[in-house]
Amino acid sequence: MILTVDIGNTRIKAAVFEGDILLEQFVFTKKELQKNIEIILKKYQKTTDLVVASVGDVEKESFLEFQKEILLHFISHADLFPFENTYETPLTLGIDRMVLAAGATLQFPGQNRLVIDVGTCVTYDFIDQNNRYLGGAISAGLRLRYEALHNFTSKLPLLHLETPKHFIGNSTTESIHSGVVNGLVYEIDGFIDEYKILYPNFIIILTGGDTDFLAKRLKNTIFANSNFLLESLNQTFQYKIKND
Repeated sequence: MILTVDIGNTRIKAAVFEGDILLEQFVFTKKELQKNIEIILKKYQKTTDLVVASVGDVEKESFLEFQKEILLHFISHADLFPFENTYETPLTLGIDRMVLAAGATLQFPGQNRLVIDVGTCVTYDFIDQNNRYLGGAISAGLRLRYEALHNFTSKLPLLHLETPKHFIGNSTTESIHSGVVNGLVYEIDGFIDEYKILYPNFIIILTGGDTDFLAKRLKNTIFANSNFLLESLNQTFQYKIKND
């Protein structure tokens, strides 16, 4: 069994896999990391490897106490990935984006793929049918958009995610909800439409914490999987083991 851990900007997600089968997943805060890892390993005592991908500020030392009972693996730029990285600044490419690109490459061979991760930030990552990672885009996610409107103005309130009642907001609150939610939906559909012009045949993978909320609002046909990063982390590790 393999325990995968994704350390994001806001929270930590983890999952236990047996082969390619996801047995159970977990979500917790950074303060709860060690306690929850202990609970998971106690429940799944046949776990042999702990695989970590991090873009957050959790240090490797937080995992060292587990190395007596399990093998630790921290995914890095030095690892073997199933695609050619043509990014102009490859060492600045986030590990989470590399893992998503690896998962898309392995799960959807011989296709053009666009992975859209809707979390704290929204990332777009494109891998062509020849397994070349070309790049993408980064923008603010839903929560960041709400916070920015409040933090960088003097009077706009801090709101939390809600479905806009109408396209035309008839109050400040409704105008914010319309701007934040519809703005991101139009952004995602707009990016997809641009890619369609250059690559008419490709698969779109939507993942991340806001997947379920946004998937039903997009006009384009997508493959929605909120667990895609955890699955990709497992597949990336399996690929590394087989090809080392």
